[in-house]
Amino acid sequence: MSFTNDYYENIKLLDEKLMPDRSFDIIKRRLVIGAEEITLYYIDGFVKDESMQKLMTYFLSVKGLPKGEDAAQKFIDSHVPYVEVETAKDPSRAVMQVMSGGVCVLGETFGSCAVLIDARTYPVRGVEEPESDRVMRGARDGFVETLIFNTALIRRRIRDTSLRVVYKNIGNSSKTDIAVVYLEGTADEKYVKWLEEKLDGIKADSLPMGHESLAECLVKQKWYNPFPKIRYTERPDTAAAQLMEGSVLILCDASPDAMILPTSIFDFLQETGDYYFPPFTGTYLRIVRHTIFWLTLFLVPLWYLLVMNEQYVPGWLMFIIPDDHGSLPLIAQLFLVEFVIDGLKLASMNTPSMLTNSLSVVGGLILGDFAVDIGWLIPEVILYMAFVAIANFTQASYELGYAVKFMRMLLLAATAIFGVFGFVFGLVAILALIATNANVNRRRSYLYPLIPFNGGALCRLLFRVKKKS
Repeated sequence: MSFTNDYYENIKLLDEKLMPDRSFDIIKRRLVIGAEEITLYYIDGFVKDESMQKLMTYFLSVKGLPKGEDAAQKFIDSHVPYVEVETAKDPSRAVMQVMSGGVCVLGETFGSCAVLIDARTYPVRGVEEPESDRVMRGARDGFVETLIFNTALIRRRIRDTSLRVVYKNIGNSSKTDIAVVYLEGTADEKYVKWLEEKLDGIKADSLPMGHESLAECLVKQKWYNPFPKIRYTERPDTAAAQLMEGSVLILCDASPDAMILPTSIFDFLQETGDYYFPPFTGTYLRIVRHTIFWLTLFLVPLWYLLVMNEQYVPGWLMFIIPDDHGSLPLIAQLFLVEFVIDGLKLASMNTPSMLTNSLSVVGGLILGDFAVDIGWLIPEVILYMAFVAIANFTQASYELGYAVKFMRMLLLAATAIFGVFGFVFGLVAILALIATNANVNRRRSYLYPLIPFNGGALCRLLFRVKKKS
């Protein structure tokens, strides 16, 4: 279906699709220009009020509409002083432009063409530093919920003509705007093509949760494997650095996160702050982060295994064995504290901001002190679990943090049931889950650059290597 040469039929067609009489925020505005008239369709709150007011004032000052076969294009060239303007013959395209925040103009002399003006603006918060990915030194701007702002933040850092921003529209109802961003000549062209085909093949009604809904469409989910499939960042400097290294980004409108593809588990342990320090300091911070990350997974299960098998503990290490195991079984204490920590996290999220820090600290101290006094918990359990809870924040990915938590609980449960064999079985199961984790990689392993082995890439991940000029 396309517009006809009948102006009033075109108005009737858009009225049926947009129904401005049924929604107060969809505006239908009629203007008389000389002996003819034009009709504008737009959504209140999406257009720039000052720009549209000036534009309509200018329209009213025009003596008449152009006539002839290319009247719509002549009108654009002579009377539309705006940045992004085009003609369209497809009503669906015009409706999409209006629903996305643009303006559709039908003219009495335009024939089967409509004029589309991209005068949209979205409510947006300030470009501020992300709460979950702060740095001691460096830029303080972050992605926001508006797609065009996010692409501009990247282009500000990469002023290269080879930077490609490919537009996609996904969702039968939501019509969500997506941008695939990569550096041509740096990114793997075959991977980019494969990724675009995969995005084009998505058949979803909507993407209500933005990047998370898109991720679930891209990756085949396995409920039993909690390891994150995709790495996210809210920092434009991180996104720009990943592009320079050959990664591909997916930006989703209404989401402040950039999806970084392809991803391996080692990528999650990189931090932007490492690159704002000299190589020696950055390497030290990275080694500390890797060490603490693996301690959060193995420290508590290994301690529990040694406590349950004192005969294997050397004399110089006997201080780790508690004198009293408490009223509850040790495994029950550890699982109880795991749940309590998450309960305190949830409570802090719903606590007014002015009270969050104080209530979290006081609540943790009071609960821990009373639990030890009445014999529910022993001090060693509080110590190890407090270390795990705090050390988990050394890396920024919440998904990876919870994946490690679930693996730690699996390792504890297997050790409690089967002892040493259970601990070994748990290690094998964790390695299997990591190695078989499915992500948007097509060919690259989740353990890359360890499997397949790439010494140079692994060195750059583990150490802050100074780049050659």
